[in-house]
Amino acid sequence: MRTHHFIETYQKHVALSDNPITWGWVGVFIIALFVFPFWASGYLIAMLTSVGIMVVGAIGLNILTGSTGLISLGQAGFLAAGCYTTGLLIADYGWPPELALPAAGVVSALLSLLVGIPSLRLKGLYLAITTMAFSFIVTHFLLYAEDITHGPYGVRIEDLNFLGLDLADPVQLYLLVLAVAILTALAALNILRTRVGRAFNAIRDHDIAARVMGISLTRYKLFAFAISSFMVGIAGGLMAFQFRFINVDIFNVLLSIEALAVIIVGGLGSVAGAVLGSFFIILLPEATREVLDLLPDGVSAALSTYIYEIRGLMTGLTIIIMLRIKPQGLIGLWRDVKRYWTHWPLSK
Repeated sequence: MRTHHFIETYQKHVALSDNPITWGWVGVFIIALFVFPFWASGYLIAMLTSVGIMVVGAIGLNILTGSTGLISLGQAGFLAAGCYTTGLLIADYGWPPELALPAAGVVSALLSLLVGIPSLRLKGLYLAITTMAFSFIVTHFLLYAEDITHGPYGVRIEDLNFLGLDLADPVQLYLLVLAVAILTALAALNILRTRVGRAFNAIRDHDIAARVMGISLTRYKLFAFAISSFMVGIAGGLMAFQFRFINVDIFNVLLSIEALAVIIVGGLGSVAGAVLGSFFIILLPEATREVLDLLPDGVSAALSTYIYEIRGLMTGLTIIIMLRIKPQGLIGLWRDVKRYWTHWPLSK
């Protein structure tokens, strides 16, 4: 019986997984995601597209907060930077989408250095407030620098083609987002297996001990900011492809809090947790709406007018319950269930 207690070689220790069953289930899951849009409705496809974009951004945030322990409330600012970079380069400067999307990641990564360098000595609540202030600065700039960003009028993108994909087609846009999400997950998993990833974990667990061991806190914290913000910027670029009309009102502080909720609910420091948390937070309003539909008509109609307030309430309650009952998040719950059935009937 497989127990996973012993790892005999270094190659097995750094492998993504040495279990063929795990690879088999991952393959089935990915195939199902690629096949999904060919039988699903347009509404479900749009919802899964939003999930994929959130997965990309949540993985980036998880590298910074979950793996390195640097709390950030500035994700809305980095998303806005990536989204506007993509939209402006395409609409105003005629860049092809294939170049505008990676440029969004590069711009967000460069901006992260501006907030990262002054924040090197900060952590905890002070760092969170600093990054939130950066988000306000970005949105303020986007709103009032009309000559560059179109200000409150927003940016409109016409029909796009990305590597032969017509992004006006929801199915083809979904396939692009899915491909980017898979590549982002693979990149994050491989980064966390390297010396850099282990340095991130050491800084998170005990930064003073990490410095004594020879880890440069300055270098690796800036690495974490840049890698995280690059992925978040890519997510912002994908948002530009999905929305087609970009307005600064989208990028409020609640978006940063929701991003933090995703990785808390899914599981801090886990790529799989970021994926699970993204599905959960996006599908939570739909599940709430389905529950409301089961209530009597008068009650359901009255509560439906407050669906956004109820969504916020449910998200907050979920965070509180998860932190109280299962701090490891959904991925921790999954590991407990898997461990139970692996050792059954000897499980405790």
